[in-house]
Amino acid sequence: MSEGVVLEGRALVKRFGPATALAGVGLRVQRGESVAIMGPSGSGKSTLLHCLAGIMKPDEGEVILLGQRVDTMRERERSALRRTKFGFVFQFGQLLPELPAVENVALPLMLGGVPRGVAVNQAMAWFGPLGLAGMEQRRPGELSGGQAQRVAIARALVTGPAVVFADEPTGALDQATGQATMDLLVEATRGNGASLVLVTHDREVARWCDGVVEVRDGLIVSGAPAAGVPR
Repeated sequence: MSEGVVLEGRALVKRFGPATALAGVGLRVQRGESVAIMGPSGSGKSTLLHCLAGIMKPDEGEVILLGQRVDTMRERERSALRRTKFGFVFQFGQLLPELPAVENVALPLMLGGVPRGVAVNQAMAWFGPLGLAGMEQRRPGELSGGQAQRVAIARALVTGPAVVFADEPTGALDQATGQATMDLLVEATRGNGASLVLVTHDREVARWCDGVVEVRDGLIVSGAPAAGVPR
């Protein structure tokens, strides 16, 4: 891999029966870079994210993280990789409703074998910087949409991942809350040395990223630097 490239997909092909979701897609993500993947519904953008994140295996092509093939790993290895090297933020947060916020954040650490007390202490450290101080013991149902997404961002970053994947992270939020969430997501990932790969249909959301790629009919049809949002 080229120096500075953290994640790369090479000639990725993914089929679902007779339908081709990805038709030979290539994408490189640099260390600390944020990339938005855009495209209409059914274009293949979410399939591309899932292949890059090791959630599904491509039928053809390669996915390489820090020089290591991801697509040839066994499911157990890919699962461990997702817990340690990748972080995830989804549209609806996907927090566990029965756990308080701090334990939701600590969960990836505990699944990786970190003792509960140590994991919770590490998780606690994220609440102040993300504007969540005092909300550690609230359950997801007691949080606003924006607060829940901040908890999800903390959970994504708590393991010190190389790449954070975000799938429509502002899709369930109003415009003002979505902008605040994107500001936090981009700055937090960059500040912790992680790259960000974001799927969105919203060009205003994509503008927060360093670069934008357009996916149509399973192919990347364009890729250009995003128009950065003034700080």
